[in-house]
Amino acid sequence: MSDKKSSGPRPPKGGSSGRGGKGRGPSTGGPGGTGNAGRPAGGPKRPGGRGTPRDAGAPTRATSGRPGGPQRPTSDRPGGPVRSGGPKRPSPNRPGPNRSGPNRSSPNRQDDARSADRRPAGRSHPASAATADGPDWLYGGHAVRAALHNPARRALRLIATKNASEAVAEAAQRRGLQIELAEGQEMNRMFSTGTVHQGIALKVAPLPEPVLADVLKAANEDTENGDKPLIILDQVTDPQNVGAVLRSAAVFGARAVIVTRRNSPPITGALAKAASGAVEQMPLVQVPNVAQAIAVLQAEGWFAVGLEGTAEKSLGEIDLKGRVVLVMGAEGTGLRRLTAERCDLLAKIPGDAGFASLNVSNAAAVALYEIRRQGS
Repeated sequence: MSDKKSSGPRPPKGGSSGRGGKGRGPSTGGPGGTGNAGRPAGGPKRPGGRGTPRDAGAPTRATSGRPGGPQRPTSDRPGGPVRSGGPKRPSPNRPGPNRSGPNRSSPNRQDDARSADRRPAGRSHPASAATADGPDWLYGGHAVRAALHNPARRALRLIATKNASEAVAEAAQRRGLQIELAEGQEMNRMFSTGTVHQGIALKVAPLPEPVLADVLKAANEDTENGDKPLIILDQVTDPQNVGAVLRSAAVFGARAVIVTRRNSPPITGALAKAASGAVEQMPLVQVPNVAQAIAVLQAEGWFAVGLEGTAEKSLGEIDLKGRVVLVMGAEGTGLRRLTAERCDLLAKIPGDAGFASLNVSNAAAVALYEIRRQGS
C-alpha cells in the first residue's frame, strides 16, 4: 500500500486579482477578483516558489494580473514600490496619476475640476497647471476685461497675478469664474517669449462667426445708422495690423471688418491684444473671395473705394457720404489687380513724397476719420 495521502484539490497557483477580469478586487478573492477564490486570507499555499506561506496578519499586495503575463507587485502609493514580506509604508497623500482603475485621469483635469466646483466664484487660488499660447487664450488687460463683459463670449479659465486679479475680480464673480493666481515668471513660461500679457490671461471659446448676409441685414434694419462704413482687408496677414484695424473701426463707428478666409490671421491673443477689446464688439467676417464680396455689396447699394498710393484723386476729394466700403490691400503688394478693378473708385491718402506710405492700420484710421468728418 502506498503511504501517500490524498491531499484533495490543489489550491490555485498565485494570488492575483487580475486585470483580465471585469473587477479589480483584492487578492483575497473579493468581489471582482479572479484569483484565490474560496481561500481565506493568509491561508496556507503550495510549498515552494511563489506560494510561500504568509502570516495571517501580513498585508496582501495587489498584482498586475494581466492574463498570461508576469505578475508584479504594485503599490497603493502612486509610482512607488512596497517591500515584499513586510508592512507597507504609510502612503503620503501626494498628487499623482490614479493607476487603480481603467479611467486614468490627470489631477489637472478631473481632480482640479471637482475641487474648482467647490471654490467660491471670484475667489483667487493658485494656478494648477501651465498653459500654452494659442488661439483660445486672450491676454492683456483690455482684451480680457472686454471678453469678460461680452455675454456672447464663453470664458473657461482665468489666470492672473495678484495685482492684475483685482481689476477683474468683480467681473469674474459675475461670471462664476475662479481666478487662478500665478507669479509673473510663471505666466512668462505660459506664453511665447516677448508676449506682453500684463499679468492676466483668459481661456475662451471662439465667438460665433458672422457672415456677410448678417451684416447686410443689420445695415438694412438700422434706420438711424445704416450708413456705417465697412472695411475690406485684401489678404492682410499681420495679426497686429488686423487687430489695430479692428480697434480703429470700433473707435470711428464702422459696421464690420471683412477679411479673406485664406491668407488672413485667426483671432489669437496677439490679434485680440492689438484690438484692445474691439474683437468682442466688431464683427470680423471671413469671405472666400474679396472681389465677389465687393460685387454683392455693390448690388446692395454700397460704394467701394480702394485705397491705392498711385491713385489720381486723394481721399478728401471724394464724396464719402452714404454707404461706403473701404478696400485696403496688404503692405508692400497693395490691392490685387482683380480687387482694384472691382472697386468703384481708387483714392490715395496724400502725404510727403519723401516717405513711402502709411501701414494699413494707420491708413484705415485716417480713412475712417475722413468718412466720419464728411458725415458729421
